[in-house]
Amino acid sequence: MRILHAGKFYAPVTGGIETVLAALCEGTADRWDVCAVVANDGRQTVRERRHGVDVVRVGTLARALSVSLSPGLARELWGARADCLVLHEPNPFVGTLLAIHRPAGRFVVWHHSDIVRPAWANPTYGRVQRAMYRRADCVIVAAPPLAEHSASVRAARRVEIIPYGVADPGLSGPTLDPAGEVARALARLPEPRVLYVGRLVYYKGLDVLLQAMAQTGGGLAIVGEGPLEMALRGQIARLGLGERVTLLGRRTDAEVRGLYQACDVFVLPSTARTEAFGLVQVEAMLHGLPVISTDLPTGVPWVNEHGVTGLVVPPADVAALAAALKRLLDDPPLRAKLGDAARERARVRFGQQRMVERFVEVVESVVHA
Repeated sequence: MRILHAGKFYAPVTGGIETVLAALCEGTADRWDVCAVVANDGRQTVRERRHGVDVVRVGTLARALSVSLSPGLARELWGARADCLVLHEPNPFVGTLLAIHRPAGRFVVWHHSDIVRPAWANPTYGRVQRAMYRRADCVIVAAPPLAEHSASVRAARRVEIIPYGVADPGLSGPTLDPAGEVARALARLPEPRVLYVGRLVYYKGLDVLLQAMAQTGGGLAIVGEGPLEMALRGQIARLGLGERVTLLGRRTDAEVRGLYQACDVFVLPSTARTEAFGLVQVEAMLHGLPVISTDLPTGVPWVNEHGVTGLVVPPADVAALAAALKRLLDDPPLRAKLGDAARERARVRFGQQRMVERFVEVVESVVHA
């Protein structure tokens, strides 16, 4: 079978959706003829073969509100020949193109998250999205709460739940080079240490996390880049956290794995339902870290079970987040207990091979229906 994925970007571009898309494509490349059509950061269209997958990165003329405007996508998608087209949403430009004309073959949508901002997106593109979901042969989500709370997903005639999966690093993995920049920065932080990995954007709740850190002890390492970096640096200075918080910027996969091993608690303080799952939670859990996350109406608290694999607090609640941090930082046996349970849940429930196998089952059931 020929399977065509339509996404925003593709690896090595980093991000949760990009990680899942690459895992699905590369995990099925030995079974199907797989192609991924995505936007390119530059103006040129690039075609390449990557780990058995045909990747077409279509040149982008401009970007508006994080949406890549790539007119060449119409030619690539409308003229495609595939047994099944898999659209990764939200993707307003591509979704609109496929609403205008969709090539023959079965149609599957993987709904990764709702669109929260800008406020006019749901009344406009949301109507296109819901109509498209009604016509889709199947809509996939990564967690039951997404099926329950998303108006777009509720419009679908068939919904399948396939949890995201992460490759298990095993009990041993890369450690930080003691002489390296990351290890030196981490050594300057007081113990125990809290870790955040993700983009520096509004819905991640990093301003709330910094306020909570000002009310407790320990150190905080922040990995990632984004438009809020300068604002966060200013907040760190105002709160007097310069000796306890470090911004590490973007880091290699090996360095991030080393940080998971070197830190004591992972925190995902997201404040908006744009955070639909929190794949980094699974990565942290696989390394045996207890997780503190927020009670959003998405898959986030479904992944991290309160009192079992970590603690779940109300979003944007500084006092509650500070109390959760203090509880774990002050209680090493509790950290160890929750961390062991987190690793076991991640291994059993969120394995990458399990995700790929379920995806194969769903697609083949759709194509052969």
